[in-house]
Amino acid sequence: MKAEITLSILATSDIHGHIFPYLYGTGEYADHGLGKLAALIKKEREQSEALLLIDNGDLIQGTPLTYYYSRFLNNQKNPMIQILNMLEYDAAVIGNHEFNYGKSILARAVSESNFPWLAANILFSSTKETYYGLPYKIKTFANGLKTAVIGVTTQYIPNWEKKQHIENLAFESAVSSLKRWVPYVQEEEKPDLMIVSYHGGFERDLSTGEQTEEQTGENEAYRICTEVPGIDVLITGHQHRLIEGETINGVAVVQPGYNGRALAKVTVKFKKKHNDWLIDEKHSILISAKEISPDEEALQIADYYESKTQKWLDTVIGEIEGDMLIEDIFEARIKEHPLIEFINKVQMEAAGADISCTALFHEGAPGLSHQVTMREIVSNYIYPNSLSVLKVSGKDIKDALELSAAYFELKDDGEITVNPDFSFPKPQHYNYDMWEGIQYEIDVSRPKGERVIVLQYKGQPVMENAQYMVVMNNYRAAGGGGYTMFKDKPVVREILTDMSELLANYFLEKKIVTPSLNHNWRVVAGK
Repeated sequence: MKAEITLSILATSDIHGHIFPYLYGTGEYADHGLGKLAALIKKEREQSEALLLIDNGDLIQGTPLTYYYSRFLNNQKNPMIQILNMLEYDAAVIGNHEFNYGKSILARAVSESNFPWLAANILFSSTKETYYGLPYKIKTFANGLKTAVIGVTTQYIPNWEKKQHIENLAFESAVSSLKRWVPYVQEEEKPDLMIVSYHGGFERDLSTGEQTEEQTGENEAYRICTEVPGIDVLITGHQHRLIEGETINGVAVVQPGYNGRALAKVTVKFKKKHNDWLIDEKHSILISAKEISPDEEALQIADYYESKTQKWLDTVIGEIEGDMLIEDIFEARIKEHPLIEFINKVQMEAAGADISCTALFHEGAPGLSHQVTMREIVSNYIYPNSLSVLKVSGKDIKDALELSAAYFELKDDGEITVNPDFSFPKPQHYNYDMWEGIQYEIDVSRPKGERVIVLQYKGQPVMENAQYMVVMNNYRAAGGGGYTMFKDKPVVREILTDMSELLANYFLEKKIVTPSLNHNWRVVAGK
């Protein structure tokens, strides 16, 4: 028997339903997608002495293809799962976005998988047993090398997800869960290599250990490396970062970005000593999907679903007298834009509320042109959010506006720019809200927490102790994005139809929409 062996651990993460190498909004080519990663994986499998293949979560949600499948083709096999089965994945971790389309879609995906899904820290509330059964996976190779993979995910899911999608589930701290499971697996299984696949990211700087975000528990990867003994390799995700070649407290760490832009690879070399496999060397790299031709077998699996999706995307659903195109994404956040006013008005009409808030969710939002298609709707409103009407106080509204006002900061020359905290370590532009139904003014020259200098409702000052009905998406209503002032507030009503459908239905009913701007808010830099 050989005295040495090299193990290749391959990991994908945050693919978010991307298979094909193009952007759905524009059709432009993009160096991403599971199709490209499939080609890389097949090549690595041919060249590897021993291989372990893991998906680290946020797989089945994120594109018009996955949305169309979940709504109209869910009686057929999930295309994402079919591709992972074809590639012979060893395990997958449940990410936070796995819940977005509801329990039945997730349950079906799990049932169709030829591999186990891991979630050691997602428990049934009543029994505290692991959700879907498996906290870890053991793989033993022909030469006797034994590996263990424990799967955990961010505990922060209840702060984002619709309650009905996570009913009867409890989300434990990944650190707390691993402090139990790592020694258990070591004692019971005695693996030669301990791998943790964590759908979460780093709360501290990898080099200095300096805190980089509030300690909410959303990201605990640094704590995992420093507080849980016995881990050899930590696969991370959720933050959409590109991390390679890093070691923290002896743990090799890696994170492969998002949308299938890179494949993570951790190489571990073992030497045999007294019948035991001992780690001799380990390091992590990222293999870019750039200039890689997609795997035709993977594309063929998804072709039927994609063709149906593309036909649906090109359906014209209404017209705009003018347009709501976004020429400058920053300008659309600093000065009221007709698209934002339109989304807020649709929310208000659907919910029967006269105050609303929404965000411009991503940097690629194109706006709406003269002839509106489903492609434009889902390219602007990319999340499967529903709506909640909350009863909140005037103070809650003020606090929420102050949190949004922190999105801006001033350059030395007095020009307003974006606060880097909303761009790094993970882009969070979706956490800047713009409101309708109130009048307000933000002065960026003032200290954070004191920037809202005008706040009125129907021409009168918003009173701190008065109660107001506000419609917002379910992510924000649950306190997502740090908006804890909304968490656990009374829910007056819920509109469970996805926002993309509400927007589409509005055009289908009205036929023609006229853009409007009432200039109810503004952002300034001093008087």
